[in-house]
Amino acid sequence: MLRSPLFNDFLTLRNSIDQLAEGVFGGDNYRTLWSRAGTGNGNSVYPMPLDVYATDDQAVIVAAVPGMHPDDLDLTIQQNTVTLSGSVRSVTDSEEAKGATWYIHELASGTWRRSVTLPFQVDADQAEATFEHGILRVVLPKAENARPKKIAISGSQHEAIGTGASS
Repeated sequence: MLRSPLFNDFLTLRNSIDQLAEGVFGGDNYRTLWSRAGTGNGNSVYPMPLDVYATDDQAVIVAAVPGMHPDDLDLTIQQNTVTLSGSVRSVTDSEEAKGATWYIHELASGTWRRSVTLPFQVDADQAEATFEHGILRVVLPKAENARPKKIAISGSQHEAIGTGASS
């Protein structure tokens, strides 16, 4: 069988993307992330997709948690590590699906967990979490010692050194 050069280029591109993604997500996490659909066994732990950003005063974590309810989620903060976990029940375990003949089963189910270590301390006592439309939003105020400090610079009436002015 002859393969076109375009096919070989495609394979090279795919391998490069796989290597990049494995570097970002970690080998097992990357493979799990892309192979979770259709497993439905509920025995695996999957990563949770996140957005994380920080301002001068706080860090914000936004997590997509489709199929979960606030009661299905756990949020813990220990020092500067935030851990989100939760579970999605499989439709196959529902009362309405008993005795059903399945033709397609692609909705992921099981346990989801993600930990993020922030590069600064947060004030866990002031943290707030909200849940709306399958999106969890966690606002973590930075600890006072992690916030940028503006330092006033005092000046004098003397001329600056090196201005070229003579007395």
